[in-house]
Amino acid sequence: MQMVSANMGVRIRGAWPDAQQIRCRLWLSEYGLGDLVTQDAGIDEQGPWQRFRLSWPQPPDLDTAGLARALRLSPDDSDRDLDTEILAALLLSPIPFDFPSLDEWQSAVRLRRFIVQAGRRTVLAFDTEQAERPDCWRWTEATGFILQPGHDLIPSLEQTLWPDVSGRLYSFSCYRATEYVLLLALARELQISHPAALAALQAQWQRQAIQSGPFHDAFLHEYGSLQAPLPPRYYVPGDRLWFRNPHEPSADVEGYEGSWVFYLGQGRFTNFWKPDQPYTLIFKCVEIYHWRHGLRQDGPVGVQGGSAAAQPAARPWMDESIVEARVAETLADPQATRQVLDRMMRWRDPAGVYDQGGCIDASREAVRCVRPATFQLSL
Repeated sequence: MQMVSANMGVRIRGAWPDAQQIRCRLWLSEYGLGDLVTQDAGIDEQGPWQRFRLSWPQPPDLDTAGLARALRLSPDDSDRDLDTEILAALLLSPIPFDFPSLDEWQSAVRLRRFIVQAGRRTVLAFDTEQAERPDCWRWTEATGFILQPGHDLIPSLEQTLWPDVSGRLYSFSCYRATEYVLLLALARELQISHPAALAALQAQWQRQAIQSGPFHDAFLHEYGSLQAPLPPRYYVPGDRLWFRNPHEPSADVEGYEGSWVFYLGQGRFTNFWKPDQPYTLIFKCVEIYHWRHGLRQDGPVGVQGGSAAAQPAARPWMDESIVEARVAETLADPQATRQVLDRMMRWRDPAGVYDQGGCIDASREAVRCVRPATFQLSL
């Protein structure tokens, strides 16, 4: 296994007329990157390409947490600055980010901005067993949650995710929450760049929800792999990623197999349960490490008077109060924090393996192409 670390940037496929070159340069200049981007061209078995890379001192370990600060950006206050942070991270990519057109690259940046904005605003109640939705949804076992007649997808998702719209919190697992945030961001982008696809997306959710593995297959692609893992501190705002729990016994607790989050930029990750306390990489590693210490078992439960042999197996659960106390104790001790990070800042083991791996995934997830001429989503 060899980590990829060279700056490969963004690669646009196909021949580029002069007008396209000018349009791309003007677009990069709008975000203050025109003089910081180098460009070269080449050809391979798939045809010609143009490559764009950030002409900037490469951060140690390709750590993108400090990009906004280095570029003097305020992404929390400015859409333009958030787009600039996204672009800069893409242009530092250790593997080539391939797009079939400049239009698709522009949509990808905007879509990532929508993911970050939706993720910042989302507040939910964590629950792996119960699922609640506003009245604009109805549920059946066959369809999952689908739209009620007369309700549109975008406002229904906003009402579900954002308590400043609905006035209450709805119950979600972290994985399902990421699907809803992605769906909202995707719908907002299709509204701009491909209205016919938005109509198809809404029609899909009027008859059948797509979720779990089929959701990933329909809408997302991964970059990086266990064979060529991404640097553990390289993230692009809008990435969906998984931090794995490498402790097998506590990973058996439903909802604690790992943690699905989005990267928000500036070294922060979504915390849907406490949005005013977004996760940092260090905090997330320490928290997941201490899940092993919060592991508890229920006492046997059964019919009164039944024999001990007839009692069902104890059910594992997580005592969050113990986890919180352990996390605070570790973070207050620099040496203890370094020891935990040494264990957790390793790439995760393959599925089903619990050996010497840490919690860092080798890949990230991003939305597939959305423009009419290069559409890749599967509905």
